[in-house]
Amino acid sequence: MQHKFIPVLTLSALFATSYEASAFSFSTGDPDFRIAVGAQAGALEIESADDFILAEKTQLNHASFAGLLANGATLADIANVNVEIYRIFDKDSVNPPSGRVPTRVNSPADVAFESRGSADNSLSYNVSVLGDVATAANSVLNGIHPLPNQTIGGEGTVSGREINVSIDFSRAITLDADHYFFVPQVELKNGNFLWLSAAKPIVGGSGPFSPDLQSWIRDENLAPDWLRIGTDIVGGTTFNQTFSLTGVSAVPLPGATWLFLSGLLGLLGTGKRKQTAPQAV
Repeated sequence: MQHKFIPVLTLSALFATSYEASAFSFSTGDPDFRIAVGAQAGALEIESADDFILAEKTQLNHASFAGLLANGATLADIANVNVEIYRIFDKDSVNPPSGRVPTRVNSPADVAFESRGSADNSLSYNVSVLGDVATAANSVLNGIHPLPNQTIGGEGTVSGREINVSIDFSRAITLDADHYFFVPQVELKNGNFLWLSAAKPIVGGSGPFSPDLQSWIRDENLAPDWLRIGTDIVGGTTFNQTFSLTGVSAVPLPGATWLFLSGLLGLLGTGKRKQTAPQAV
């Protein structure tokens, strides 16, 4: 008797990967108002960066960050919102660096690895007001200078309307497991946007992680170099910035589950016609 052939190919394709999707969430927690730093596009571009780590390949779908609309800026002045992802120097960078800053160790790279913006519809955003008036104890906006004039102590208190910018990536950002920097920017028609700091080490949010690098900053005059906001500009301290990320990670299946599926495929893989002994004649 002939046994019916079992089509193994379809099942093999179905279980060809040992990964499954899992929700990803990261947050540095609420603002601590220790400092607010420039993070804006437009006439004077300023980039500020804070880091996060991905343990698995991850698709980022949403992000948020909090800051101040200052120096006369209003909600109506918001023209665009941008998000960039940087890898850590010396990836995507010229090495050796220029020597215009104290160090590039653990800084963002020279150029962005991924970018999204509302201008090309690769992200959409919603702005909510958290407080009509909020004050940060220190700030960095114009005082971004190369060696030897980098340490100015900051530019003092700054007040403004506290906002939260919530982002949906219409074109998701997919990243391999690695260490990255998150760089948001708000483009304004008037005034300034300053990104608020978060506690370092992280309290609340998704909790502390290691290594948690401090936040960095540069303007278009300093680029491609970066300065450490706490160590280089303010001096004697370090900062995180307020942001969150959510999406989906590709997580390995538990070993037992994958062994079961592999065994099942092995059994089904015997889908050849069974050989029978020849009949006596």
